[in-house]
Amino acid sequence: MATTLTAATMTVTITESLTLNGKNQGGTTISSIASIAEISQRILTITTNEATIATFSGAVASSGHYNDSAVRYMRFTNKDDTNFITLTFTNEDNDEVAIKLDAGNSFIWSADNDGGMVDVFNATENADSATHTAFSPLTAITADAESGTIDIEMFVATT
Repeated sequence: MATTLTAATMTVTITESLTLNGKNQGGTTISSIASIAEISQRILTITTNEATIATFSGAVASSGHYNDSAVRYMRFTNKDDTNFITLTFTNEDNDEVAIKLDAGNSFIWSADNDGGMVDVFNATENADSATHTAFSPLTAITADAESGTIDIEMFVATT
């Protein structure tokens, strides 16, 4: 049986709305991501014990595991109204970047347009960003809650 699904272009719209002294200070940014053929949208319950919520490699994708070269967009939204979560991104060199995602906020990572999550970050301490380009592939994302349990929404779009 052949698939009837056709890849499509995903549109991401980010809008800031703010009026100061009677003048609109907000803005809108629209980007298009071509050839999206699969999405994963999940609500995850995060506890105070750090847990892996996604892994990445060149292997075939499955639940919670993504082909790193196919990922084009990821969004994480903290659904809690009080507590933050910590998202930790790890690359193949075991460099880590931790992001505090406060209550009600979202973190968006738009991947490399051509390579997805291959060679996307380096967390070397004191690296000169103008000349340091030894980027490595994303291999895992972990999450842990500030306190109690927190729900997050994870949305991943792949080609």
